[in-house]
Amino acid sequence: MQVEKLDLPGLILLEPRVLGDERGFFFESYNRRRFFEATGLDPDFVQDNHSRSARGVLRGLHYQIRQPQGKLVRVVQGEVFDVAVDLRRASPGFGRWQGLVLSAANKRQLWIPPGFAHGFLTLSETAEFLYKTTDYYAPEHERCLAWNDPELGIEWPLQAPPLLSLKDQQGRALNDAEVFP
Repeated sequence: MQVEKLDLPGLILLEPRVLGDERGFFFESYNRRRFFEATGLDPDFVQDNHSRSARGVLRGLHYQIRQPQGKLVRVVQGEVFDVAVDLRRASPGFGRWQGLVLSAANKRQLWIPPGFAHGFLTLSETAEFLYKTTDYYAPEHERCLAWNDPELGIEWPLQAPPLLSLKDQQGRALNDAEVFP
């Protein structure tokens, strides 16, 4: 597994070693020991989630202000533009975002530590997105950051206005959002 620490403190891009031939491919999508050896982290994953989205769906930017979740995310079908925003006030990356393409083809995974908002835009006809979390979903603590907050200036690769849930339409600007210490 190749590991790349990204610009924002704590964000890590993982590229698995893929074995393949004319029959197909195989790779370990998660191995606790190898993850620890590669990153120095030993998250306790308690929940796996799987979503499917159509082209142009933008989900996010979500986070839980209490019971914050670390997430290990990947795409198993299709392609997304994945975004993490640092909401840790004490971090040198506070208020900054990082975006990258995750796809079934590139098999990349992204570790997003607790204290980040997270979202993605579906670039392909459909995309199936898997993520492991370090805490349980707690809707009473869920918050949503505005995907189009001009202060964040996220450069979404939009071809048309995104398809948003009601919750995502009501996201808050960073200046008005609850953030982490």
